[in-house]
Amino acid sequence: MILIRFTMLRPSQWLKNLMLFFPPFLAGQIFLPGVAIRGTVPFIAFCLVSSAGYILNDLMDRHKDVLHPQKCLRPIPSGVVSLSEAGVISAVLLMSGLVSAGFISYRFLLLLAGYALISISYSLLLKSIPIVDIFSISAGFLIRLQAGAESFHVPISPWLFLTVFLLAVFLSTGKRVSESRSLGNMAGNHRASLAHYPPGFLDGTMYMTGSAVLVTYAMYTLNKQMLIYSVPLCFFGLLRYMFRVSSGKCGDPTESLLKDRLLFVVGVLWVLMVVWSIYS
Repeated sequence: MILIRFTMLRPSQWLKNLMLFFPPFLAGQIFLPGVAIRGTVPFIAFCLVSSAGYILNDLMDRHKDVLHPQKCLRPIPSGVVSLSEAGVISAVLLMSGLVSAGFISYRFLLLLAGYALISISYSLLLKSIPIVDIFSISAGFLIRLQAGAESFHVPISPWLFLTVFLLAVFLSTGKRVSESRSLGNMAGNHRASLAHYPPGFLDGTMYMTGSAVLVTYAMYTLNKQMLIYSVPLCFFGLLRYMFRVSSGKCGDPTESLLKDRLLFVVGVLWVLMVVWSIYS
């Protein structure tokens, strides 16, 4: 039963919170003494608050998830965890995360509180509004990036900001494209916003933002020594993700990275290229 409750937190999605470490990693500071340890509490705080949001989202979507082929197996829609218990766990996680953030800095607390507000608003309303739903998710990634900069006292370049924003829009759109194709005419019953997107709109947005990501990332690498050589790898990763989504496979970014061998290898190679170009 403990394991079942733990899955409610969606630990695989905690990979998104590694965005906190991007500023020091790309600034060549991640291996400095004490830097990784300094990021432990911020990372845990974001994991707690993000899991609270996932539980709230499952509570709000429980009636729709019962009809979904995969989501019906989650603890809340399956009835394994009661609504009251899930609500208490979500509230405890939220408060624990915010209290932890208070020990880091006032600005970090504000950023995490802003992330929590967007997450709650998304579950209650924003996810049903076309385009707003995509931008809400993207805002979460940008807040993670800014929180990482605050935690490690590392400035963020404009090109990195734009790259993360566009990448978040690209991945969020890709996930919706895959949901729309896999669920067909029932897509709007599981995610309300999908019923309002015109045919071809999400596909066009995915292709457009994918191209924009490549441009902004290329501009970001121009002042990063040898990192320019990672641009072809980035291009391959973008194409691979679009190929995966267009083939009808799951477009969830975390699941795609963990289950698609090519994407996983691309991710590992990108990290190695950053280490080689910046830290060598």
